[in-house]
Amino acid sequence: MITDKRIGVLAGGTSAEREVSLKSGSAVYKALSGLGYDAVFIDVSDGVCEKLRQEGIDIAFIVLHGGHGENGAIQGLLEVMGIPYTGSGILASALAMDKEAAKMVFLHHDIPVAPYIVVRKKDVCGHDRINSQMVTALADFPLPWVVKPATEGSSIGVNIVREEGDIADALKEAFAYGDRVLVEEFIKGKEVQIAILDNRSLGGVEVRPLREFYDFEAKYTPGLTNYILPPEISELTYDVLKALALRAHTVLGCRGATRVDFIVDESNNPFLLEVNTIPGMTETSLLPKIARSAKIEFPDLIEKILASAIHGEI
Repeated sequence: MITDKRIGVLAGGTSAEREVSLKSGSAVYKALSGLGYDAVFIDVSDGVCEKLRQEGIDIAFIVLHGGHGENGAIQGLLEVMGIPYTGSGILASALAMDKEAAKMVFLHHDIPVAPYIVVRKKDVCGHDRINSQMVTALADFPLPWVVKPATEGSSIGVNIVREEGDIADALKEAFAYGDRVLVEEFIKGKEVQIAILDNRSLGGVEVRPLREFYDFEAKYTPGLTNYILPPEISELTYDVLKALALRAHTVLGCRGATRVDFIVDESNNPFLLEVNTIPGMTETSLLPKIARSAKIEFPDLIEKILASAIHGEI
């Protein structure tokens, strides 16, 4: 075993991804317990400081998705409390969770992203209506669009807009999760996710959802997505994706395990969608699938993530 210190598996929380986090956390807790670690499951929906102190937690294994669990807030709290934790630090977590900020970093480092604009609620909303014509005027790329909240994950609040008459409804749904929305050009192509662990690319998976796109239901309902390992793309394109994924992970300052999501268009041009600093660990989650294809079984994956806990002496 790596350590005899008490490990708190932090899951749940208050974000829109709470239920997924509880499933991920349960899987991680079972794996750690099965390996003989002194682990305790902690739902951080409230009183997290008190729970951490009461349980005598020495190391936090973060399995929180979205919200304060993934935007750097819980990481900051743990640093103040002097508790080492798995995964990326405060700044990298905040950058990766904020799609607008992350895209600016990627563009600065010549990492390709889909054409996009940022729409602010205060600029387009008034008198109980949304000025979708203003958004249409701002976007210099054609429909269809992908409309998404700037600071949510798991495709929550995401819609593909194919007609101008649907823009207002898509914006309204996205604004329910924050005051900023990204409007991106829809790129038709293959969705490929690359896993990073300990600063190396493990490989990737191509996802083929049976729904219109890889939305929340497709991600977390068994049978709604086909998974192709390895992706059915050329070896050259695969190598490019793995290199870009590692670069994106690095320029954001990420640590531990991340999952980097891409669209590869019909001309084999890659477009980075986002970096997930706390990938899902459910039965349909992609990081465990990719790790398994790289000969890393789930308990070994969990142990490797634990070993990468920052501040590092575990």
